[in-house]
Amino acid sequence: MLGQEAVDDKSNEITAIPALLERIDLGGALVSIDAMGCNANIAQAIVDAKADYLLAVKDNQPTLHADIKSYFETAPSGEVERCETVGKDHGRIEVRVHTVSHTVDWTTSERSYPGAPRFPKLATIAMIESQIERGDKIETERRSYISSRTLSAESFADAVRSHWAIENNLHWTLDVTFNEDQSRLRIGHGAKNMAVVRHFALNLVRQAGDKRSIKRRRKRASWDPQYLLQILQPLRC
Repeated sequence: MLGQEAVDDKSNEITAIPALLERIDLGGALVSIDAMGCNANIAQAIVDAKADYLLAVKDNQPTLHADIKSYFETAPSGEVERCETVGKDHGRIEVRVHTVSHTVDWTTSERSYPGAPRFPKLATIAMIESQIERGDKIETERRSYISSRTLSAESFADAVRSHWAIENNLHWTLDVTFNEDQSRLRIGHGAKNMAVVRHFALNLVRQAGDKRSIKRRRKRASWDPQYLLQILQPLRC
């Protein structure tokens, strides 16, 4: 957890993301954002910060979404690269086929409307086709992405897997281990301030360097002052 930006009641993530990007040193990073952040201005802000973007594309960019889907349905084999991964957890088997292409010269702004903003330094278009098997039920899903970095199929797969790890390793942990969703703070700056405190605490507990779970580390820190001091060590000057 490096930073956060509160979203105003009458606003959304599109305005909050650029404000957050300004406060973080992103040089050389690959910034992945869900479809909400698939916006040419946000992409430009990431490039201006000397970083690269990896953005999910959905129906908030209907023309681009449809064009990527159409391209991969007819793309020559020499223009695409694929790799397959298999995941087995939570009682399901998921086979993912990651496909990338660096043929992006057809993505001109005129395909949407004349003068439409274009995503800067677009270098890779990509797609994930997932087949999820739960018992005797099989589901399929297709997701599209764009990136300013020239990604291989393997590096694209790693980047997307790392993105979804945020949901498991940050949001899920804060909810289940820190009971964040049960917090009754609603007035003033309490909710925002406590979110900062929880993120600090989670970062420190993660650095404990032992094999205990996050929950067990928190419990031991409440019982063992020496262990608590060990966790707090990074804060000492």
